[in-house]
Amino acid sequence: MLRLYYAYKSLVKGLKELDLRSSSVPCNLVLSGENAFPVVMNSDGHVLMAASRYGRGRVVVLSHERYLTLSPALVENAVIWLGGGESENLSLGVHQNLKAVADNLSKSNFQVSLVEGFSGSLGVSVYVSDAYQVGASAGDLVAFIKAGGGVLIGGQAWNWAAQNPNENLILQFSGNKVSGVAGIYFSDQYAKGENLPISPEIPTSWKSLNNEMNITKDLEFLLKGISEFDIRGSAAPSEALIHGALAFPIGTTNDGHAFLAGSYYGRGRVILATHETFLGEEKLASFWNNAFHWLDQGRNGVIGFGQWANILPNLEFTSEKTTFRQDLSVYVCTVWSEEDPEKIQNFVAEGGGLVVVGQAWSWATENGCFSNLCISCVLGNKILNKMGLSVMKKTVSKDIFKTPEPSKANYLHFRHLLHRLASHAIDGTELTKQDEEHFEQLRLKFSYFLSIKAYDSSVYTQTLSKVTDIVRICKPTVGNFSKENPLKSPKDHTLLNLAIDLYDYSLNKDAFLTYLMKNISKLPEVNNQTVQIIAQTEADEEWISTGLYLSPGMKTWITVPPNLVKDQWKIQIGCQSDRLYDREEYYRPPVVIKTFPVTSERMQVWNVWGGLIYLVAPPNVTANEEVVVEVAVSAPYYKSGESEDWSSIREAPAPWAEFEFENIILTAPSHFIRNLEFPLELEKMWNDIMRGIADLSVIPHKFIRKERIVADVQIAAGWMHAGYPVMIHFSTASRLFSLEYIKTTGLWGELHELGHNQQKSYMEFRLYTKEATCNLWALYVNEEVIGANGVTPEFRKGVVEKYINGGRNLSDWYTWTAFETYMQLQERFGWDAFKKVFAAYQKMSNFPSDNEGKMNLYAETFSQTVNMNLTGFLKAWGWPIETATEEKLSSLPPWSDHLMAQYS
Repeated sequence: MLRLYYAYKSLVKGLKELDLRSSSVPCNLVLSGENAFPVVMNSDGHVLMAASRYGRGRVVVLSHERYLTLSPALVENAVIWLGGGESENLSLGVHQNLKAVADNLSKSNFQVSLVEGFSGSLGVSVYVSDAYQVGASAGDLVAFIKAGGGVLIGGQAWNWAAQNPNENLILQFSGNKVSGVAGIYFSDQYAKGENLPISPEIPTSWKSLNNEMNITKDLEFLLKGISEFDIRGSAAPSEALIHGALAFPIGTTNDGHAFLAGSYYGRGRVILATHETFLGEEKLASFWNNAFHWLDQGRNGVIGFGQWANILPNLEFTSEKTTFRQDLSVYVCTVWSEEDPEKIQNFVAEGGGLVVVGQAWSWATENGCFSNLCISCVLGNKILNKMGLSVMKKTVSKDIFKTPEPSKANYLHFRHLLHRLASHAIDGTELTKQDEEHFEQLRLKFSYFLSIKAYDSSVYTQTLSKVTDIVRICKPTVGNFSKENPLKSPKDHTLLNLAIDLYDYSLNKDAFLTYLMKNISKLPEVNNQTVQIIAQTEADEEWISTGLYLSPGMKTWITVPPNLVKDQWKIQIGCQSDRLYDREEYYRPPVVIKTFPVTSERMQVWNVWGGLIYLVAPPNVTANEEVVVEVAVSAPYYKSGESEDWSSIREAPAPWAEFEFENIILTAPSHFIRNLEFPLELEKMWNDIMRGIADLSVIPHKFIRKERIVADVQIAAGWMHAGYPVMIHFSTASRLFSLEYIKTTGLWGELHELGHNQQKSYMEFRLYTKEATCNLWALYVNEEVIGANGVTPEFRKGVVEKYINGGRNLSDWYTWTAFETYMQLQERFGWDAFKKVFAAYQKMSNFPSDNEGKMNLYAETFSQTVNMNLTGFLKAWGWPIETATEEKLSSLPPWSDHLMAQYS
């Protein structure tokens, strides 16, 4: 990135403004690849001057030949930069059509020669020409640049394109034959010259996201004779990420996820197919015939198939199995091939064709890349990323898909979607319903693009700058929202999500933070805090609390012992784990938790929204280690058996507090506990509650992993929901810490969710009991531990009568209706019967997978446990009791005086 910055500063040295107003009409320059960057950009986002590198040499392009004389100082800077930075005795060759340019340059310390055209024997360091005279010597000029020479070209292409409508502008316009190799393309888009101030940084504008070349004719050629792609089969294709200005989809699912894509790179062409089986698929034979003709560019050369790439039968070209060679016309490799990326990229840039096939998901998994954002770790992407394409771990559906309309194929290109979003947010352009529906794709594609982390690539850093520009302009919209003032529109949702993702990849996080939020409170900090990390996990990972907090945007370093690196621990900032992307309104950002895999003994961590600091222990580890947190904020953190000075603990400045008891950890805003007296009685109550849950489940009183309950202003589903952690709303958080409330009212919702965490799939009847049997723990703990009332008789009677009057349809047997069945069993046989049934199931194996089988097993198990035939009772509730079950239990006395008998 610094390399590009210093190049830019050299090119605009001494200039404060540039007056390009004239009667001449320039064209827009389209930039691609990693090295091309804009030098001059007008108010429409059109690039009027660009620079790049190729090999050891450099290229500068002006978007009209008139500009070569309009600004002598700019041209002189360009020549010096092209010559390596030294002006003394620099030898220049200037095409004879540009005598005025040669005259201007002769006034400086350059050795200027007017020449008829370029040849390798000129002996110059820099060659200057208009765009119309370089085509005949394009090969020599590319070799000259690659060897370290500099080339300055001026011209426009809109006139040529109008006169040659059937020709390929990218490949056949004279100037593009040279500058294209370095990622700078003359386009047929009109631009305008203006009096432009010189930016202190490389110019950027969200408007330039729409700078692209027309690929309609390319798609028409590739899709000739093809109306659909049939990709049904056993293979699961990956999704292609299309991110370059010259990249485009060829085959997509109905919702726009690409599995075939193409691109231009330099003077060559690329095809990406996201599963290796596509290459030999007979149903895709017509496409491949078109594709190889497109890639070959009329050379009728040799197609080389690398390792793992099978030669296509009936191909209209000479084909052979080979490693990569420069004399091939097209090379075919897989995404997991160990190729030399630079050699292949240069091959394509200078006109070669490339096919890359393969999915990323199996390779990534086999090679230990478990992140969904695995773009940078896939070998083939080291070649493809610079070409504007990447293959993702994410898969697409397998079906028959219609081919895209060529003129509309790039509608879902994330650059196009970004431009649509920015046009609406900044200029007020109306969005279509289709735009809004595609914004979620934009968020995901942008996240994948960011994960490339190509900070040495101009296209990557320019895209980051453009999106930063959008966020900076729109910051009043995305900065402040709450439950009382929610973020509602799809546009605002998308802007916020882009900003959150971009923050993590920004090289100037402190500046970027000001676009997201205002007036961040400065809390007292503590330094070099040593935290004891004790863990003994089994099947699940576990969060280990530290009692420390990071403020929004605050960064810290954490030092960990080698074992935590080796065992794949993680560091987590924040505990509100719900993702809210599908919410119509945001009370808070959709993701407020940030996780870092521990990859070294010293880790820098942060969270744009702040949060409590945790170490996340992986499954099946035992640890007793110390970590050191360099700087953080102390949080109110009470831990059983360790916390003594409660009056000081509760005054810790962090806005989030945690109470870690014997088997559960409660997390809520600190203001709920600031006035709480020493929580010994509260601790005893929660210890009893959790032991009650263990008693009913027939598991040891010490949980393998402590449960967690976390309060949040907005959660993903329901009033509360189960999981690790159990999530609840702020409005119910205070009662977690109120002994009076718990004793007088009881806890139902929280225990209902903790009951969910105890449910076992082999005892649950899908669709029926999910929201029913979890209430067993709520009822047991409220009645047997807390001493609070359960469900009222009036409510229960109404549930039964509604079910009976509705015809006792099993489809109506769910939630409270299903729970009534279990409550009647409990009233007759007591809680010990349930405990014995749970214990019996723990000794079983090979459970039925269907509801009918599960229900019959439950009927049999409960009947045998209580030594009474319950089939009549359960049939009265509509259970599908089998004859074999009735026969098996026929020797047991029937339960005939149950409450359902009165409705027989």
